Amino acid sequence: MNPFIELGIRHDIVNAITELGFEKPTPIQEQAVPVLLTGSNDFVGLAQTGTGKTAAFGLPLLELLDFSQKHPQALVLCPTRELCLQIAKDIEKFAKNIPNVHVVAVYGGASISDQLRQIRRGVQIVVATPGRMLDIIGRNAIDFSNVKYVVLDEADEMLNMGFQEDINNILSTTPEEKKTWLFSATMPAEVRRIAKNYMTDPFELTVGTKNSGNANIEHHYYVVRARDKYAAFKRIVDSNPEIFGIVFCRTKVETQEIAESLIKDGYNADSLHGDLSQQQRDKVMKRYRERSLQLLIATDVAARGIDVNDVTHVINFSLPDEIENYTHRSGRTARAGKTGISISLVNLKELGKIRQIEKVIGKPFIKMDVPRGETVVEKQLFALINKVQQVAVNDDHIDPYLPKIMESFADLSKEEIIKRFASLEFNRFLEYYQNAPDLNVDARDGFTADRKGKADRFGRDGYKSDYTRLFINLGSVDDFTRGDILGYICNTSNISGKAIGKIDLKGVYTFFEVENAWVDKVFKGFQDVDYNGRSVRIENASDGRGEGRSERNNNRSFRNGDGNRRKRDHGGYRDFSGGKRREKSRW
Repeated sequence: MNPFIELGIRHDIVNAITELGFEKPTPIQEQAVPVLLTGSNDFVGLAQTGTGKTAAFGLPLLELLDFSQKHPQALVLCPTRELCLQIAKDIEKFAKNIPNVHVVAVYGGASISDQLRQIRRGVQIVVATPGRMLDIIGRNAIDFSNVKYVVLDEADEMLNMGFQEDINNILSTTPEEKKTWLFSATMPAEVRRIAKNYMTDPFELTVGTKNSGNANIEHHYYVVRARDKYAAFKRIVDSNPEIFGIVFCRTKVETQEIAESLIKDGYNADSLHGDLSQQQRDKVMKRYRERSLQLLIATDVAARGIDVNDVTHVINFSLPDEIENYTHRSGRTARAGKTGISISLVNLKELGKIRQIEKVIGKPFIKMDVPRGETVVEKQLFALINKVQQVAVNDDHIDPYLPKIMESFADLSKEEIIKRFASLEFNRFLEYYQNAPDLNVDARDGFTADRKGKADRFGRDGYKSDYTRLFINLGSVDDFTRGDILGYICNTSNISGKAIGKIDLKGVYTFFEVENAWVDKVFKGFQDVDYNGRSVRIENASDGRGEGRSERNNNRSFRNGDGNRRKRDHGGYRDFSGGKRREKSRW
């Protein structure tokens, strides 16, 4: 007997989830379902991604709602389109054997007319992203007066994305006597505030330690120089031939560049970020789920709703700005009780952040060495041998060709045939990795483990001699993040993000490194450039110019051209063509 029956779930639902492979409740399901089935409590559930939260609230909803009625009785709010679609599809699968269940997914980037048509036909469960839900409410196209249950899924991420006001406006259209169920991976103060504002004496359930990471995930980190990061990343991928991973980047620009570079280098990879249309996103995700892609390169927001089984590795090409996001990233692997590895590529100055993350997730990181070339070649060779051992042989189809094959190999010994066959793959990697340098950094002094040429690579001031350190009079007070300033510099100068080294973002100015070959292009690109009515200035910081003056400026409040203090806007992303903001991306 399926143990879900013992939780109070009826047979027709249990039969449906048994067909989906639900044989045993996860801890969050086992503890949350009996509480939610009473329908009498507000609820706060803290559990990591990949622990089965959708079934934890979806199954009780199917038990509690009256499907003979065609008006909205439950509203599920979530941060991204991908997650919205995933939840709606999962609930529909759970309800396979229940008649008259209507679920509608409401999200941006798809036809609002189709969504409105589904709502008009009658719906009991609405799964929505806040932005599109507000659009539909604004059209007076939905009536939430009979909603009994509101679920806030991935509440911490909705707040990180700036949906607080949207959530307030949406909930104001629902009855006060409804029950609110909140699910979150972490419990920052903002989520605690939601619980206080919208709930009455909620039942709180924590599965695992608050803000902790999945116990089935190993956390590895590699210390490399910024300029060697892509090469180290490829070497790590090549040393894991069966990798099926998600690679996280901080910016859309970086995401696109890495994906394009990987494709050029022959990898099965593609990118997922906010500038893609819904059709493009669906196409990428279809290829990834079908494993036509081996590597998915994504931003934090784009990847938040991804629910793909058997992801072996999460790779942090860049560490997230917010430590909590590391938990969400790593949670893409080791789902449903499986194991996985989370890898971070860091430079020396980011080691402190690794220690901070260790405290948050309650698990130590393991320092790993970037594999040497010969190690990668060996791994690839034996991966090929393993494929040969595992390959299925279709005797009926191959037998007619065997006489000719045997005739072709007649002059070769068994050992020679094996050597030549193995060399087909071996030679390719041997050629690429022959004489490959050691990319590891010695944490004691910051230089590569290969000491040869150390003096040539670093100048006397400690900066790499093939980079120039520049100053720009824009900083965090202008609402720039490091990703924003990277995009702004690259777009204004028309150079690749690969040419930019370390970025040191300050209050009213920023220091950044540029490969020497591109310095003149940066200066030329910033001639006569204004930002919000203020002249943008680029200076060479390596000789100390601009540094002292800017430190003094950093202590002063920044004012715009009319002398008024600028109000900071924390939403949206930059359109660097003119310093203006485009409409806030919900993805």
